[in-house]
Amino acid sequence: MSKRILIVDDAAFMRMMIKDILVKNGYEVVGEASDGAQAVEKFKELNPDLVTLDITMPEVDGIAALKQIRAIDPNAKVIMCSAMGQQAMVIDAIQAGAKDFIVKPFQADRVLEAIKKTLS
Repeated sequence: MSKRILIVDDAAFMRMMIKDILVKNGYEVVGEASDGAQAVEKFKELNPDLVTLDITMPEVDGIAALKQIRAIDPNAKVIMCSAMGQQAMVIDAIQAGAKDFIVKPFQADRVLEAIKKTLS
């Protein structure tokens, strides 16, 4: 059975890029969200195997959403996505329970490596 993934990013273009990589490699994208509040709702509703979560988003940011998701399910598998130069935020995310992070612009092999590692 293919792994079910929720994609969260405020940029539709970034969601499309990561979705394209995942679908081409046999993953099922069960939902998308454009901010942290939506991410938490979708997580509760869809119970995905993994979440890709952008750090910088309006309303509720990725770190706050990560903490809320981990409060719902302490075993949730979340990979953070960030643009270059957000190392401090990435460290915060890992400390808050993220399993890995990928840097934008996305490189397919790095995305797949992070997902395989996190799901195994």
